[in-house]
This record gives sequence, C-alpha cells and structure tokens, in this order.
Amino acid sequence: MILCLDIGNTHIYGGVFSGEEIQLRFRYPSKQPCTSDQLGLFLKNVLRENGVDLNEIEAICLSSVVPSIDYSVRSACIKYFDITPLELKPGSKTGIKLDVKQPQEVGADRIANAVAAVEHFPNKNLLIIDFGTATTICAISKDKAFIGGAILPGLQVSINALSQNASKLPAVDILKPEHPLGKTTETNIQAGLYYGQLGAIKELISQYKGTTFQNDDPICIATGGYAYLFEEEGIYSANIPDLVLHGIRLVWEKNR
Repeated sequence: MILCLDIGNTHIYGGVFSGEEIQLRFRYPSKQPCTSDQLGLFLKNVLRENGVDLNEIEAICLSSVVPSIDYSVRSACIKYFDITPLELKPGSKTGIKLDVKQPQEVGADRIANAVAAVEHFPNKNLLIIDFGTATTICAISKDKAFIGGAILPGLQVSINALSQNASKLPAVDILKPEHPLGKTTETNIQAGLYYGQLGAIKELISQYKGTTFQNDDPICIATGGYAYLFEEEGIYSANIPDLVLHGIRLVWEKNR
C-alpha cells in the first residue's frame, strides 16, 4: 500500500492506495502548529481506526505547497513509519514538461493534478480547475506540456477577506444562491462570491479556447473541495475529487 499526502494551505489531504484503487481518504489541518509527533500519531491512529495494517504501508509520497511544515511531515514519516517519503519537487520524474518561464515556481499540487489528468485523458488538450484555498486553472497541451494558467482567490479566502476588512459584512455559508440578485446582505455576498467565481472561470476558459487552444477545444476537468457547487453550470465535463492523490501515486510509480 502507498500513503499519499497532499500538503495544502488549509489541510493535509491524505489517501491510501492499494494498487490503483484508493482505500482511505482523510484530512488533517495544516494551519495549526504541527509537530512530527502530532502528525505521526494522527497518521497511525487514522490508519488503524480504518482497518489499514500499518505494516502494509510500503512507501509514502507527498506534494507540498507549505514549506513551513515539510520538515515535520518528513520527520513523522521517518519516526513513525520508518519510511523516508518521496517528495514531488523540481527534478522529479513526472512526464510533464513545464513550458513556463519559471518552472520551479509551479506548485507541486498543480503538477500532481497534471500528471493524473494526462493519465485519465491521454493525447488531449486539458484545462484543470482546482477549487481549493485558491482557485487555479492549469492548461495542459496534448503533448503533456504544462503551458500556464491562472490563480484567483478561492471562495473561503474571498469570504474571509470580506468579513475581516469590511466591518458590517459577515462571514456567510458557501453555497449556490437561489438567485443572482441578493435580497439580504447575506445573499448579496453569496451571489457575488458564487457568480463572481463562476464568471471569472468562464471568461478564462473562453480566453484559453480562443487564443491558446485554437480550433482544438480542451477537455475541462474539475477537482477540489468546492467543485461540486458548480457541477450544473456546464463549465467542466468531469469532476475528479481525488485527482491530486492519483497524481502523487503516479509520481511515486515514475520515481521509485
């Protein structure tokens, strides 16, 4: 079994694979102080409580966009599993060409998403929309090149920014409003957040189709915690919640 960890700005998203099938998913907050002992004990407990034999974990692979806790994560893997984790970083074999000006700046999670996406949809132009702490769009050409994209504030980040910087605007639930025309402060905020995000994504997709993928429209794929909110909007053809974990597993396969 392979333990895969995606270390994001809000959560550590983990999964245990048996072959190509994911057997267990879990999350652990990445914003709180995180020592190697806290994380190691959590990992062992969550695996045991879900019936995973710790002795069957043969490898650990991770991607991270939070350098401040990378040391704790590595130490937890070594101390509690006696496994040095494989890390997705510059120089890792991925099968993806980074056709951008500063390839070392591309987030490991975006690379993992790209690795999994081209495995799911080979020889196709792709757009990957990841609805996470940030909403990211990644453009992948049919010859497996990461050619760029866009990053915009995610829904939760946008709500936090409003409530923290505008004293009369409250934090609200993240949902699809019944109507784009809000009648209360709460529904005004929800309409602005939802349709603002939707409009931005639609415009970016339109721009990429018209300029980057001329006459060869890409397949649009969604992933991330808030992707389900937009399933009825017709902006993507597939929602793959575990895309990043599958990508991390594939990176392990390519580098072991």
